Amino acid sequence: MAGSLTHHGSPNPGYSSNNAVPVPVITQTDSRDKWSKKMDFLLSVIGFAVDLGNVWRFPYVCYQNGGGAFLIPYILMAIFGGVPLFYMELALGQFHRTGAISIWKHICPIFKGIGYAICIIALYVSFYYNTIIAWALFYFYSSFSSILPWTNCDNVWNTPDCTNYFGMDNVTWTNSSRSPAEEFYTRNVLEIHKSSGLKNVGGVRWQLMLCLFLIFTIVYFSLWKGVKTSGKVVWVTATLPYIVLFILLIRGATLPGAWRGVVFYLKPQWEKLLETSVWVDAAAQIFFSLGPGFGVLLALSSYNPFTNNCYRDAIVTSLVNCLTSFVSGFVIFTVLGYMAEMRKVEVEDVARDKGPSLLFITYPEAIANMMGSTFFAIIFFVMMITLGLDSTFGGLEAIITAVLDEYPDHFSHRRELFVLCLVVVCFLGSLSTLTNGGAYVVKLLEEFGVGCSIIAVGFLEAIAVSWFYGIKRFSNDVQAMLGKAPGLFWKVCWVAISPAFLAYIIVSSLLKAPPLALFDYKYPDWSITVGYIIGFSSFMWIPIYMVYNFLSMMSNMSTFTIAILIFYLYDLCQSDLPAVHHQDSL
Repeated sequence: MAGSLTHHGSPNPGYSSNNAVPVPVITQTDSRDKWSKKMDFLLSVIGFAVDLGNVWRFPYVCYQNGGGAFLIPYILMAIFGGVPLFYMELALGQFHRTGAISIWKHICPIFKGIGYAICIIALYVSFYYNTIIAWALFYFYSSFSSILPWTNCDNVWNTPDCTNYFGMDNVTWTNSSRSPAEEFYTRNVLEIHKSSGLKNVGGVRWQLMLCLFLIFTIVYFSLWKGVKTSGKVVWVTATLPYIVLFILLIRGATLPGAWRGVVFYLKPQWEKLLETSVWVDAAAQIFFSLGPGFGVLLALSSYNPFTNNCYRDAIVTSLVNCLTSFVSGFVIFTVLGYMAEMRKVEVEDVARDKGPSLLFITYPEAIANMMGSTFFAIIFFVMMITLGLDSTFGGLEAIITAVLDEYPDHFSHRRELFVLCLVVVCFLGSLSTLTNGGAYVVKLLEEFGVGCSIIAVGFLEAIAVSWFYGIKRFSNDVQAMLGKAPGLFWKVCWVAISPAFLAYIIVSSLLKAPPLALFDYKYPDWSITVGYIIGFSSFMWIPIYMVYNFLSMMSNMSTFTIAILIFYLYDLCQSDLPAVHHQDSL
C-alpha cells in the first residue's frame, strides 16, 4: 500500500532503533490490498463477531445462569478478558500487516505453530458451520408458502406423536408429544430418524447438499478478489440482521404473554453468582462471542492503514457485539413467553431448547402461528443466513490471508484459484454433516473441533505477545500507530488478567466436561475419544513446530558454538558443587 507507515525488515518496524521515540518509516513499495472505506472494515469485524451464537447461545446462557444477575459476570469478563484480547489482536494485525502464520516471524518465531493451528481450527469450523447456514437456506425456501409446512401434523413426515396445540382447545401436552416444527426439523430437514448414530450416519441429503453448494458459491464470489469484494458484500450481510432484529423485536413485544418471557429472561437470581459455573459460562460466552484467537481479527486489521485508530475500533465493535447479544434475548424470550401462554405452561417448560434447536424448532413454531407468518419466516431465515455468511467470510479470510502471506511466491498472484481450492476442500469436508446423522457430526465438531483448542491457542498467543515479545515492545508498537501508548489498565490485562481469564476457562472446561448428547442420542465413549483426537490434531502443530524450530536452530549452529555452549553449561553446573558440598558439611 503506497504511503503506509510500516516496514517489515526490522524486528520493531515503525520506529527508530534506539526505541526511545517511535519514528514511523514511510515505505512506497508495499502492494498489499487495503479497505476501500473505514466502514468496510468495521462492518466486516462486526459481521464476524455478531453471528448465530449471539441469537441462540447468549439468551440461553443468560437465563440458565441467573437471568439479570448473569450480566454482572458477563460485563466483568468482557472488560477484563474479552475486550483486551480483542484490542490486542486488532493492534497486532494492523502493526505487522500480515496473517496468522507469518506474523510470528516478527513476534516470537518458536510460536509459529499457533498460526497453523488457527488455520486448521478454521477449517473444522467451516466443515460444520456452513451446514447450519444450509439448514437455514432450506427453511428459507420452504417458507415461500401460504401455509408454512411446520404448521400442522398433516404431512407425510409426521408421526402419531405430533401434537398441534395452537388454535385448539383441550390439547394435552405430554413428554412424548412432538410439535409440528420439531418433526419438520428432525424428520424432514435432517431425516435424523434414518440414522442410528455416528456408527451409521446414512446417506447424503441431496437437498442439503444443493443448499450448501449455493452457500459456498456466494462465499467464493464474496472472497475471490479480497477485501475489495468482501468489503462491499458486508454492507448487506452485516446490516440486514439489525433491521430484521428490530422488526422481530417489535412484533414479539406485541404478542400475548411476551412480558412473561421478558421477566423470565431478566429476573435476577443473585444466588447464582456464588456458583463457579456461572463465571465460567460468562467467560466462555464473551470469548466465543468476540472471537479473539481465531486469526480473523489479525487478517481483517492487516488491511488497515498503519495509523488507523484500532483502539476506538475495538471499543465500538465490542460494544455493538455485546448489545446485539442482549437485544437478541428480548427477541427470543418475547416469543418464548408467547408460546408458554399458548401452551398454558411455564416459560421454563418451553425454554429448554438450546443451540440450533432454538432457531430451527422453537422460533419457527412461534412464527408459524403469528399473523403474517410467511413474511416473518422469510425475514427470520434471511437474517440467519446473513449472520452465518459474515462469520464464514471472516473465518475463511483468516486462512486465505495467513497462507498467502506465508507463501507469497506460490499464491500471491493466484488468489482466485487458491480461494476456489479452499472452498472445494471445505465443501468436501462438510459432506459428512449433510448425511441423515449429520447433526451428530455437527455437534461433535462444534464441541471438540473448536472448544478448548481455540481457547488454548488464544492463551498461548496472549502469553507469547505479553511475555516473550514483551509488553513494552508491544506498547511501543501501539504508540507508533496511535501516537499514544496504552494505559496501565491495558498492560495489566494483557500481562496477567487476560491470560488468567483464558486459563480459567480451559481448566474449568476440562474438569467439568458434561456428557455429550443430542436429542435422545447419547454419544458413545469411542466418539468422545475421536473428539479429543480432532481437538488435538490442530493444537499439536504448536509443540511440533517448536521442536522443528529448535532443531533447525541447532543445525545452523557450528560445531564450535555447540561445544562452547555445552562447556559453559557443564562449567556452570560444576561451579555450584563446592558450595553445595560445603553447605552439607556444615
